[in-house]
Amino acid sequence: MPTRMIPLNDGRQIPWLAFGTGTALLYKDATEGVRNAIAHGIVHLDGAQLYENEDSLGAGIAASGVPRETLFVTTKIADLPEGMTVRESFLGSLKRLRLDYVDLLLIHTPKRTLEGRIQEVWKEFEKFQQEGLAKSIGVSNFRIKDFEELLKVATVVPAVNQIEYNPYLYKASQPLLEYMKKHNILATSWGGLTPIVHLKGGPVDPVLKSIRERLEKDTGKTVTEGQVLGLWLRYQGIPQITSSSKLERVKEYLATEDLPDLTEEEFQRINEEGAKKHHRVYVSL
Repeated sequence: MPTRMIPLNDGRQIPWLAFGTGTALLYKDATEGVRNAIAHGIVHLDGAQLYENEDSLGAGIAASGVPRETLFVTTKIADLPEGMTVRESFLGSLKRLRLDYVDLLLIHTPKRTLEGRIQEVWKEFEKFQQEGLAKSIGVSNFRIKDFEELLKVATVVPAVNQIEYNPYLYKASQPLLEYMKKHNILATSWGGLTPIVHLKGGPVDPVLKSIRERLEKDTGKTVTEGQVLGLWLRYQGIPQITSSSKLERVKEYLATEDLPDLTEEEFQRINEEGAKKHHRVYVSL
């Protein structure tokens, strides 16, 4: 099945499913994981300076042997060491990735050493886009107040905001998502599997099980609760950033693309149960 694509506000498209080099691969060599992900059909690769493995992400891309233009590569800037410019930092990423450009460049967080410098950094990002070094530009972990600061000086509205998002954050995220919708900014999700990874036994579990059983009956395929969570994101048009060091998990993520959509009732049931509990794994970056 062709990769599902989601439109961005700059006229480009982003693949719905991404293989990330954080979480399971954080601070680890990602070469084999990336090569395997590409070999099995994942084209969207999500990295970051903060993960400390951009070099192995680049090595995995090189080892895959696929044409660069068939891939969608994201990286993020989170910190600027004293004396380093935004351009120097980004060019360092491109060198480690062994790429001439990235498809998406993000401000990783409005906190850490970029706090108070969002406007300055964003104007540099706009230059990178004009130069073709970053095809699309966006942000990550931004709150409404961070957008308000950035948009005061922005010529280009961020294409995406990559946020921690799952059913246990659905209710709390609504004001932010509404604000982003107003500005045509796409949400992408990391931490989407929290209900089954960090919070087993929570209120959404019975609903996930019920939906899994319905999908198995309808498709004749083995379906997992993790895939149901992926379908919950897909129903909203929100790209899913996944991560795993296990090939069988990567195959599971890919198989989600072939599953039918949730019904409106199933989507709302997950939301209703998710609203009964608030759980954020990563409080701050």
